Amino acid sequence: MQKYIATAARVLLSQLFLVQVVVLIIGFTSNPDGYQQYQAGLGSLGLPGIFAPLIILVNFVGGLALLLGYKTKVSALLMAIYLVVLTLLLKLPVLQYLAIVGGLLLLYANPNTACSLDNCKKSQQ
Repeated sequence: MQKYIATAARVLLSQLFLVQVVVLIIGFTSNPDGYQQYQAGLGSLGLPGIFAPLIILVNFVGGLALLLGYKTKVSALLMAIYLVVLTLLLKLPVLQYLAIVGGLLLLYANPNTACSLDNCKKSQQ
């Protein structure tokens, strides 16, 4: 039962990153100036707009890795570090994002979840 609860946690944490990417892409396609507005928004928070594609890429790849359970331990740790850095750089709500980091660190400590690519590799060996 614990593996399935950890799987639910992994999937719910991944959706934080993947939904953000989907919302951004919808915003970019529905508004001709959407990407420039996103870059300007990052600039207003003190981060150069050049980081926009990097943020989107990290959210997509990290979220997908968590969703699929691929290299779960490494993915969770890297996404936790990424969120701490992003929270400090963009001056995001600290307690809210530290709670997400806490969930990622729990996933790092307990990476064995059901329905993951990591488990598929182990069963084939």
